[in-house]
Amino acid sequence: MESPVAAPSVPRPAAPPRPALPITTTAPVKRERRWSVAALCIVLAAVAGLGAAAAVTSASDRTRVLAIARDVPAGQALTDADLTVAEVSADAALTPVPAANKASVVGKRPAVDLRKGGLLTTSQLSAGTGLGDDKQQVGVQVKRGQAPAGTLAPGDKVLAVTTPAQGEQTGDQDTEAPPSTIKGVVVGVSRPDASGTVVVNLAVSPSDGPLLATRAAQGHIALVREPRGQ
Repeated sequence: MESPVAAPSVPRPAAPPRPALPITTTAPVKRERRWSVAALCIVLAAVAGLGAAAAVTSASDRTRVLAIARDVPAGQALTDADLTVAEVSADAALTPVPAANKASVVGKRPAVDLRKGGLLTTSQLSAGTGLGDDKQQVGVQVKRGQAPAGTLAPGDKVLAVTTPAQGEQTGDQDTEAPPSTIKGVVVGVSRPDASGTVVVNLAVSPSDGPLLATRAAQGHIALVREPRGQ
């Protein structure tokens, strides 16, 4: 029996040659770039430190001073409720009254009108009111209808007119004499009470003070504001 003949071997095709890949290397980081980043970090840290220092300094420069809590007319004595405390930055151009001096300020009379929200300065306070300080002052209580409603202000010139008592006859209607008047200047006006009554402080001549006080005590006074243009 004949042995089988082996099939001739077929050579494998040669693999195509692989292209040579270029060998790349990472470029070294330049030393100069590292130094620039470090320098930038140092600068940022310095700026942040200066900002924090400035904030602390600004906060430490703030001082507590007196401010106006509500409108106060010139000549009206200051009360505790008229004042509040505010914090402001120290400024040599300003002369606000320190908050620690509040007790010594209460009771003083400003020479000018004080507006709510403003700072109280030493120049606004004076020994006098600036309104008839060389004259006598008389407080006149007036009810509704005895003075112009809401129009009297410090500095206004007024006539204090004597009004007759209830049931009192001033004479024949045809020959009625002109009413007795006293000239004065408004120094201050109180806030109206529940009935609308206010107290008006008037500066008058020393010769008229006692007479006006007597008539005011009897409740026989009405106020007439003279034209402000005069």
